[in-house]
Amino acid sequence: MRAFRYARAADPAAAASAAQAPGAKFIAGGTNLLDLMKHEIETPTQVIDVTGTGLDTIAPTPEGGLRIGAMASNAALSADTRVRRDYPLLSRALVSGASGQLRNKATTGGNLLQRTRCAYFYDTAMPCNKRSPGAGCAAQGEGATTRQLGVIGISEACIATHPSDMAVALRALDAEVETLLPDGRTRRFTLDAFYPLPGDSPHIESALAPGEMITSVVLPAPVGGRQTYYKVRDRASYAFALVSVALIQQDDGSGRVALGGVAPRPWRRDAADEALPQGASAVMEKLLEGARPTRDNAYKLRLAERTLAALLEET
Repeated sequence: MRAFRYARAADPAAAASAAQAPGAKFIAGGTNLLDLMKHEIETPTQVIDVTGTGLDTIAPTPEGGLRIGAMASNAALSADTRVRRDYPLLSRALVSGASGQLRNKATTGGNLLQRTRCAYFYDTAMPCNKRSPGAGCAAQGEGATTRQLGVIGISEACIATHPSDMAVALRALDAEVETLLPDGRTRRFTLDAFYPLPGDSPHIESALAPGEMITSVVLPAPVGGRQTYYKVRDRASYAFALVSVALIQQDDGSGRVALGGVAPRPWRRDAADEALPQGASAVMEKLLEGARPTRDNAYKLRLAERTLAALLEET
């Protein structure tokens, strides 16, 4: 790990202002950033501790939803009575992620910004456009192992997947991300707008401008219905999704479906939601239209359909 300067921000405005400096990075729980620094994938010259900025609250909104502070821990969020009652999908997704120790440290904002777990991204001896723009994508080279990588939303430059379980649930719940810019302006993004697809620039992983800081995630009023999150992985805990399914289903059969483990961001399409009353096959036909799997990961298409079908049969 390389030497760096450390500063502790007293409030969000101070944090955003300090983060304008070249090479500056925010740090909260550090559950992803510190690993990246040890691998010298991230080499910040300054880290700005934002844990003391007062953004750890979970509070109701005037519209009947919840505003989740960016510093609220994954453990606190998953255990919150209002989340468990009104947004059980989110609670289940959080509990399925990482381990208890990590959930105690990991924050809401940090979870959204964690970087891909593609093995080629972590191997600094291999070319990676996400790590070094223009270097190439080792995952698409001859003989590459792609079993855990993306099948849709990918590009010639990158086939990595987004690792967050929480973000998949938030996408199904139509959550939005609130941010603060160094000049004091605030912005609000849908999850699709927050996460750009890789295209020719996979190193641009979010819509955040330099110094811009996530301050909260806003959940709309509860939609009710049956909510569940199911994650298929290689082992029972502390593993990233091969495929995950977030499902909200109403009594009339309508609902929402989002997938994890298959794309560079949580994957959802309106046409797929509209097809939900017709069953899992109809949903996946719309949701995965245009998929470009490799030989190693083509199984994800069938696995996603079977996982959704199993969840629908539980009703």
